[in-house]
Amino acid sequence: MIEALHISKSFGENKVLDDVSFLFEQGKTNLIIGQSGSGKTVLMKSLVGLLEPDEGDVIYDGRNFFRMGNYERRKLRQEIGMLFQGGALFDSLNVEQNVMFPLNMFTQQSPGEKLDRVNFCLERVNLAGRNKLMPSELSGGMIKRVAIARAISMNPQYLFCDEPNSGLDPITAGVIDELIKEITEEFNTTTVINTHDMNSVLMIGENIAFIHNGQIWWSGNRHQILHTTNQALNDFIFATELTRRIKV
Repeated sequence: MIEALHISKSFGENKVLDDVSFLFEQGKTNLIIGQSGSGKTVLMKSLVGLLEPDEGDVIYDGRNFFRMGNYERRKLRQEIGMLFQGGALFDSLNVEQNVMFPLNMFTQQSPGEKLDRVNFCLERVNLAGRNKLMPSELSGGMIKRVAIARAISMNPQYLFCDEPNSGLDPITAGVIDELIKEITEEFNTTTVINTHDMNSVLMIGENIAFIHNGQIWWSGNRHQILHTTNQALNDFIFATELTRRIKV
C-alpha cells in the first residue's frame, strides 16, 4: 500500500495541493479523479517522486520516500511500473526492445531470461508473437498494451497509470480497464490510476479519491459514487458524462 500524508504543493502563489491524505490499497485499483487543474496530476507526480511536495510524506509499505537517500530511492523505483499517457513507446525500438528496456537498465539477467520475461508479459497482454513490430505498426490499443507489458516487466509492487484510456474508443478503453484490473488482482499490486473517464470509474473503481480545488472532497468506491450527495462530485460526473456523449 501507499500512504499519502498531508501532501501540500504550491507553484508560486498557486496552491495546487492542500493537505491531501489518502491510503492507496494493495491489490486494488485506486483511482484519482477530478477536473483539469484540480491537482490530480500533481498528486500522482508527487507519489512517484517526480515532484517534491512542500509538505507531507509518501510512505511505501512503511518506507518514507522523501526521507530516503538517492540509492534507496533508486531501489524503490525498481519496484514501480509506469504507464504513461499515450504509451510513450520508443519509436526506434520494436515491441520486444521496448518491453525489454527496463530489464536492460535495471537487471543483470541473461539475454535468455530477459526474452522469457518479455514473452511472458506480451502473452499476458494478449500480444504474443508481436515482438518484432514497430510502434508505427500498432493501433492505439496495442500501443497501450505494449506499454502495460513494459510497465509490468520488472514485476512491480506498485503500478501507476496516467490517463490509460486517453485517445481510445470506448470498447478499446474497456479492454484496457479490464486488463489493468486483472493484472492488479493477479500480481496483488498497488495500482494508482489518474483518470477523468467515468466509464473507468464505474467499471474498476475500487478505491476512489475525488480531488477538488487541491483537496480530497470525497472518497469511496464505484458503487457508492452513484449515490453521493457531494455536489462538486455530482457536477463533475454530469459534466464528464455530457462531454462523453457529445464526443460519441
